[in-house]
Amino acid sequence: MVGGGQGAFIGGVHRYASRLDGRWELVAGALSSNAQRAADSAAELGIAPDRSYANFNAMAVAEAARADGIDAVSIVTPNHMHAAPTIAFLNAGISVICDKPLCASLDEAAEIATAIKASRAHFILTHNYTGYPLMRQARQMIARGDLGKIRVVQAEYAQDWLSGALETEGNKQAVWRTDPAKSGGGGAIGDIGTHALNLLTFVTGLDATALSADLHSFGKGRQVDDNAHIMLRLDGGAKAMLWASQVAVGNENGLRLRIYGDKGGFEWGQENPNAMTFTPLGAPKQIITRGGAGLGGGAGDWTRIPPGHPEGYLEGFATIYNDAADLIGGKGDGALLPGIDAGLQGMWFIDACIRSSRDGGAWVSR
Repeated sequence: MVGGGQGAFIGGVHRYASRLDGRWELVAGALSSNAQRAADSAAELGIAPDRSYANFNAMAVAEAARADGIDAVSIVTPNHMHAAPTIAFLNAGISVICDKPLCASLDEAAEIATAIKASRAHFILTHNYTGYPLMRQARQMIARGDLGKIRVVQAEYAQDWLSGALETEGNKQAVWRTDPAKSGGGGAIGDIGTHALNLLTFVTGLDATALSADLHSFGKGRQVDDNAHIMLRLDGGAKAMLWASQVAVGNENGLRLRIYGDKGGFEWGQENPNAMTFTPLGAPKQIITRGGAGLGGGAGDWTRIPPGHPEGYLEGFATIYNDAADLIGGKGDGALLPGIDAGLQGMWFIDACIRSSRDGGAWVSR
């Protein structure tokens, strides 16, 4: 693991998730840019001193040279520190599992794409919501034609945690997420908007071809957006709207997806991820539950526990890590794993939103 030392949030999430199915063991790390914090963090996590590294470059070189070197590295640093370690490990022939978004700029994204093409290793981007069983179920049903031709998609990701000025109060997560030098140019659009975009394209199978964005920052002096309204044009003529906000008081982690075709519609919300409504045109609304009766394979292929027992955020990440283990171990094709294409689309999305908003909502094509 690179990053994820003492005081970090997402590093712990990745560690819990990677261990859930017994497929991964954490054996090495460059856990902080501060050498002492890195060493202390490694000791707390049971990493042997000789595999705790002061920087990621040393780790890539040393682990590539070991007979028992790592199979993959998990990169859980702030956005501006995704590209350099990703490229270093790919160049060393070590597979990379990277937190989203891909990086901090389009130039960095191009460099990562070049490194992936030149490497024998794999690259996985942890858009964890694609690991939710019902989202994979919805993807299957749409591909099968259950909704017909997709017409309208509504995606939203609403939070309220930045309604106050947490970045001025020493909150570590708020400090780097509101600093464009570390987050990249996007605020809410990069942190949560990319999740909403990725999920809607993953489930529908349709890519975004153009967008018009209105970005705003309600936080006094905040340098990145904390609220965004975006219209999207999708492949095949479908239309989408995406709302991402971190100042919507009363919303904790309100990722929601609604998809409507000419034969039916889906509605799903992340805070109750084990149920989804499906309404065939002219028929009563149905409630589909994760692992519930009548699904056969589908969602049941990715569920771990009996119906009615909550399964969600950590398990979504775990599914990504499980699929990554199959891919890297040569046992799967990784067809459902987000990779460089998802990363590049996310980076285009952030850049296009910023350019569109600066130009008064002008449409930007991909």
